[in-house]
Amino acid sequence: MSEMDTTTAAVVRSGVVAVLRAASADGFAAVADVLVGNGITAIEVTLTSRGAVEALAVLRRELPPSAVVGAGTVLTPDQAKAAVDAGAAFLVSPVVDPAMGQDFGVPFYPGGLTPSEIHRAAGSGAPLVKLFPASAVRPDYLKDLHGPLPGIRIMPTGGIGLDDITAWLTKGAAAVGMGGPLLGDAFTGGDLGQLAVRARRAAEAVVVARFAE
Repeated sequence: MSEMDTTTAAVVRSGVVAVLRAASADGFAAVADVLVGNGITAIEVTLTSRGAVEALAVLRRELPPSAVVGAGTVLTPDQAKAAVDAGAAFLVSPVVDPAMGQDFGVPFYPGGLTPSEIHRAAGSGAPLVKLFPASAVRPDYLKDLHGPLPGIRIMPTGGIGLDDITAWLTKGAAAVGMGGPLLGDAFTGGDLGQLAVRARRAAEAVVVARFAE
């Protein structure tokens, strides 16, 4: 297993990475504030959202030191550099791309689904590998993967619901990435109080899973 840097340790400690994705990043600050205040301390700002890089810089300035903020859907070296320049503490990609093999100065978490893709991603030195889309498999898939591929830290993302968190973590996930099921309608005028309720449920599910271990 590769050495775990302090940023990756913070991601794993959160247990849930909130994936912020919307047409515009205008509401990211308010949503992230609620998430962090209710126990979800790892935030991924997806670069497909308009104004994402600027929003990332704002989050790094305004969120407490306990929060770790990174960039997601990173597909090119130029995107990676822009995100890091804005303060991204980690980078996440849905794919394994040799063009992204350079050192950006922060942890890089490439994505894969098959054993070959996950092995290739881990072989690049990634301290964490994104399993995407997690909705294509079941939590037992992680147990099966860890048989021939022990020691790889995996973060399933995509289609994971609040009721699924404990199952994924107890089957071996280092953390899970969550978008819609956690964020709900928070970016379209939804009740931030309900977002807080969902965030607390997610944080409590992590505690339950860690206790079960």
